[in-house]
Amino acid sequence: MDPGLIGAAQAPGVYEGAANVIAAVMLLIEFGMLRQALFRDQVRLYAAQSALISVLAVVIAAARNLPDLYVLAALSAALKVVAVPLLLRRLLGAPASEDAPGVAGSYTLNPASAVLACIALAAFGFFAFGAFHISGSAAPALALAIAGAMVFVAFGLMIVRRDVASQAVGFFSLENAISLAALVVAAGLPLILETAFLFDLLVAVVVFGMLIRAHHSRAESLSTADLTRLKG
Repeated sequence: MDPGLIGAAQAPGVYEGAANVIAAVMLLIEFGMLRQALFRDQVRLYAAQSALISVLAVVIAAARNLPDLYVLAALSAALKVVAVPLLLRRLLGAPASEDAPGVAGSYTLNPASAVLACIALAAFGFFAFGAFHISGSAAPALALAIAGAMVFVAFGLMIVRRDVASQAVGFFSLENAISLAALVVAAGLPLILETAFLFDLLVAVVVFGMLIRAHHSRAESLSTADLTRLKG
């Protein structure tokens, strides 16, 4: 038998298999955020998705002997699994939507159409990123393609929801998708560059926090539907 065929038939390694599984679960969580009607459930799913990023960083650090990633995993867990969800819960604990406390805003599309639209976006992102044919031990092609699908679904989440909080969660999950792609493509970057992504997230959290407070104080609602009537 051709040795090349034997090598092609071998099961993926621990790193590649873990990256693919974690990426797939993160994409499923992304769709869960889209379907959730409560802010607190969206925040919980975001925390779970962020925890998977930290787990993947630990797996890559162990598989490729990159000790800097252990530090990145710890910083990511502290910020995205603990600090950001805690801040979002505190922000959402005070302002309540005009319909019911803790209930996310309406859809620009009906829920079924929103899910179908995001499935189409996920398929487009998956095949678009897969067309780059970036593969190898340092960059599992399937995980990278799923990260591309996550990017488009996160954009879809921000578009189809009409409340500031859900749009903020969508933006934060977009950062998770970018972090996933960065880990599978360029895990060996210097620690200072990798932590720069976390600094960008911190700035985004501050900006969205101010936006939520300001929007609620002026409109007494988290819904962005009234913003369509603004004129310059």
